[in-house]
Amino acid sequence: MRSSTFVTALATAFGLASARKCQNITVSVQASARNGVFNVTIPQNNIEVTNFIINGIEQGVNASAEVLTGYATVSGTYDLAATYCAPDQGDGKTLQILTHGIGFDRSYWDLSFNNYNYSYTETAVDQYNFSTLSWDRLGIGMSQHGDPLSVIQAPLEQAALQALTNLAWSGSVPGVSAKFDKIVHVGHSFGSELSYGLARDMPSLSSGLVLTGFSTNGTFLPYFELGGNFVSVTTVPALASEYVAGYLAAGDPSAVQTNFFAPGVFDPAILTLAYQTGQPVTLGELLSIGGEAGGVADKFTGPVLVVTGERDLPYCGGNCLATGIPSVPSIPAAAQMSFPATSKFKAFIVPGAGHGLNLEYSKDTTYQYISQFLVGNGF
Repeated sequence: MRSSTFVTALATAFGLASARKCQNITVSVQASARNGVFNVTIPQNNIEVTNFIINGIEQGVNASAEVLTGYATVSGTYDLAATYCAPDQGDGKTLQILTHGIGFDRSYWDLSFNNYNYSYTETAVDQYNFSTLSWDRLGIGMSQHGDPLSVIQAPLEQAALQALTNLAWSGSVPGVSAKFDKIVHVGHSFGSELSYGLARDMPSLSSGLVLTGFSTNGTFLPYFELGGNFVSVTTVPALASEYVAGYLAAGDPSAVQTNFFAPGVFDPAILTLAYQTGQPVTLGELLSIGGEAGGVADKFTGPVLVVTGERDLPYCGGNCLATGIPSVPSIPAAAQMSFPATSKFKAFIVPGAGHGLNLEYSKDTTYQYISQFLVGNGF
C-alpha cells in the first residue's frame, strides 16, 4: 500500500523507528456511528473531482447540507494499523494516542527524515518517557479501507478512535500489556477534530488533549480544499492500485506546500517526501469535516493545549493573529470557550510556522512546548 512507503519502505531508507522500542500492530475494533447519507455521484475523473470541490466551497451555501438526504448507522469490525512505542526502560505511565490529519498516515508522528530530527515520537518517548500509540485513521494507509462516500466519514472515524481508546484503557491492545494511569489524545488537523469530538462526547476517556494544527474556526476550510488541487486517486499511479474512485489526492507538490508549509520554514526535500508519500482524503470526510469540532466540550475537565502555526492556512486563513478582536490574542485561543470546565487551557502559536508543524524547521519548538505542557500538568 502507499502507506508502506511511509511506514515500511522508508524504514530501509531512513531507519524508521530505530531509536525506541516500537512495534507495528494490527488492532481490530468494533465501531458504530451515525453517518450522513449524501446524494453525491462518485467522481470518475479529475474534471468531476474539480466540480465537486467547486460546488463544495461556494460561499453562502452549506454544501454538505444541500446534498444530505438523511442518516444511516454504519457498524462493523475494522482492522486498524498502529505503532506502539515505549521508553527503553519500560512502558510509560501515560500513553499518548496520536491521530494524524488529512494527507498523512501515522508516520507523521515518527518521520525519520534527517536521522529522526523530525520525529515527535522521539521527543515524547526518548526524552520525556511517554508511551505512544499512533494509528492510521480508518480508511487510510494500512488500516482497513471502506466506501469513500458512505463509510469513511468523520463520525465513524471518531467511533474507531473511541474503540481504540477503550482497548488502551483496559490493557487489551494486542502486544501491549501495560495498564496506563493516564491517556492523552494528541491530534493534528483532522486528527485534532476527532480528538476534540471524543473529549466532547466521551470526556471520561481522555485525561488531556493536545490539539495541533487546530482552531474552532471552520471558515477557512475552502482555502484547504482549493489549495490541495485535488485529483482522483485513479490518476495517481502510486495510489491507484490501493484506493478506489472517491478518494482524492493532492495534485502536485505545490498543493502540499500551499496547505502545509509556510514560506521559508522548511527543507525542500521534506516537501518532496510529503508529496511522494502523501495519503488521500475521502468524499465522505470532506462532506462531514467540521462536525467533530462543533459543540462545546462542557464536561471535559482535563488540561487542553492548542498548538497552531502562525501562518496556518486551513484553521487561520494564513494569519492566526488576525482576530479582529483585541481581547482575543489568536484565532486558536478562541477555542477556550469550547472548554468551560477544563483545569488548564493554553493556546500556543508557533512563530512563522504553517499547518504541517511536524515537517517544518520549528518542529523542536512545537515538540518541546507540548512535552513541557504535559509534564507541567502532571503527566
